[in-house]
Amino acid sequence: MVTIKKFLFFSSLIISLIVYSNLSAQERRVTKNKPTDKAGSWERLLTTASTSGKPDWRPMLTYVAQLHKANTHPATWPFDYEWEGLGPGYVYGEAFGHWDIVHETIDVLRSYPEHALHQLLNDVKNQEPNGMVPGSIYMPGGMSKRDSIYWNKTTEGHPPLWPIAVNDYVAYTGDSTVIKIFYVPLTRQITWFENNRKAETEGFFYNDILLKKWESGVDEGVRFDEVKKGPLACIDATCHVYNLYNIAAKWSKQLGFDARLYEKRRDELKAFIQKDLYVKEEGTFYDIWAVKDPEFRHLAFESMWPLVTGAATKEQANAYIDKYFLDTAVFLTAHPIATVGRKDPKFEMRMWRGPAWNSMAYWAARGCLNYGRKDAAKIILEKALDESAKQFKRTGTIWEFYNSLGGNPEDVKRKPHTKFNVPSKDYLGHNPLIAMAIMYDSFR
Repeated sequence: MVTIKKFLFFSSLIISLIVYSNLSAQERRVTKNKPTDKAGSWERLLTTASTSGKPDWRPMLTYVAQLHKANTHPATWPFDYEWEGLGPGYVYGEAFGHWDIVHETIDVLRSYPEHALHQLLNDVKNQEPNGMVPGSIYMPGGMSKRDSIYWNKTTEGHPPLWPIAVNDYVAYTGDSTVIKIFYVPLTRQITWFENNRKAETEGFFYNDILLKKWESGVDEGVRFDEVKKGPLACIDATCHVYNLYNIAAKWSKQLGFDARLYEKRRDELKAFIQKDLYVKEEGTFYDIWAVKDPEFRHLAFESMWPLVTGAATKEQANAYIDKYFLDTAVFLTAHPIATVGRKDPKFEMRMWRGPAWNSMAYWAARGCLNYGRKDAAKIILEKALDESAKQFKRTGTIWEFYNSLGGNPEDVKRKPHTKFNVPSKDYLGHNPLIAMAIMYDSFR
């Protein structure tokens, strides 16, 4: 009997060989040897930063643009192109990847699209043979000490948001030829999720529930405090894989391949999210174990992913936006969005358990826009940028995450059991502030 796992593996392998064999040597290299006006591109980013959003935001945005340039390093193993780290102030030293690089890519896209493309190519460069895309790649000794560079090759992937950034690149530049290059990593990553992160009935999970290695990107999130271990469907992982299938179906059609398998799985996952991961009486989404047992329900921001990926119905999305995104007792805190709803008993000023991350305000705004809710997106972006600019004026830096109640970031705990118990300074990976300002300007 041919299972979907086997079918996906062999079909993705065959398609990968077809796509790769049809790529010219020039397409494989993309822009590696193409002359570029790097100085002019960075200058465009500075110009964009200094003219976007409210005047009060612009000193901060200009600082972010300067950080992007300073945080970019020459191409060297294991990357084919120049690469951006998580930020010069990251507490664990130089690192690349996870979902941080997607936020950095989106932030520079409109001013420096070539650099944005290079970050995406770097992100999939070290994909494992089984299709796993590594999480963070760490360089504790710096790039000069090659032996110290490492990443997890077996158990820790990362939230697969990079195809969204590829679509953004294509939409902005009009260059759809890059889909040929990214199609292969996409289909291989889908196969990895089917083989390694498939939930026991339907949906997908992150290994947070098994190993607490925080593959979801949400370290020590409240959803996993009491849950029993097992391959149980997580709302974020299921939505992220739904999005992979949705994009794979779109790219398959563009490349002339049969998209029916991807469309079938996409539709199955969409129905599962809308029906089995949703509690209508509360107007929100949960992990499968919390749907079944109210004792495990918490107001975690990960419930927003059906809106971000477009998996929610319009009715579900509007109910969620009005009841959660726009409620000051839940996610619309002084600095949105609170990563745990303010009225939840587990809300605290500790990393991912209540503080605000600008990257998640950005995704929340995109989720609102997917359903025509510019009103909500504008409110979220404006409050987040206002509060970030206020703290920048006071401290002269951007922070890894912020006090969602409007207090000082220095008073927020990071990881009390480690020596790094305050948010990192000069942290780019979760601060797509230029992109947020550009989006805000589009509403005016």
